[in-house]
Amino acid sequence: MHLVSATNNANKIKEIKQLLPSSIQLLSLQEIKCLKDIPETSPTIKGNAIQKAEYVYKNYGYNCFADDTGLVINALNGEPGVYSARYAGEQKNANDNMNLVLEKLKGIENRDARFITVIALIIDGKTTCFEGIVEGTITLEKSGSEGFGYDPIFKPNGFDITFSEMDLEQKNKISHRGKAISQLSNYLTS
Repeated sequence: MHLVSATNNANKIKEIKQLLPSSIQLLSLQEIKCLKDIPETSPTIKGNAIQKAEYVYKNYGYNCFADDTGLVINALNGEPGVYSARYAGEQKNANDNMNLVLEKLKGIENRDARFITVIALIIDGKTTCFEGIVEGTITLEKSGSEGFGYDPIFKPNGFDITFSEMDLEQKNKISHRGKAISQLSNYLTS
């Protein structure tokens, strides 16, 4: 089965490929010649995932899935949330985003946060959504060199290390994206 992953993020593709069954041939946006920046204008994480998947399905005709992820921080009233990728500006710079979070949390004790990933799958025009959530805390400083996005400042509950200090296999077992992709994989193989 061919399935398009509606992302240009090579790190996401790497994580996803490791979790999907080998019977699924994953295609990237580049491979289907989708070079446009797909709109993400929904006010919700789920809405953005659906919007991206619908864009690929309607414009390119491929069965596909898209995900959207948000970091939700309690002390920041749910920020950055749906704006996680662009939190510090349209340049979508992970270091700028992390620095802004750390700056806003200076002196704040409650650093509880959660990552939420929603995957929207479209097969033959039918949309199905999957959600993965992982609870954790925001660290005082960046730590680790693996992963991407906010991984260096997010420590999942029950662990003494950040996502950036975990190898991909360990992270995939517990992460928000890993949980959502596991549901997607089970759905595709059932």
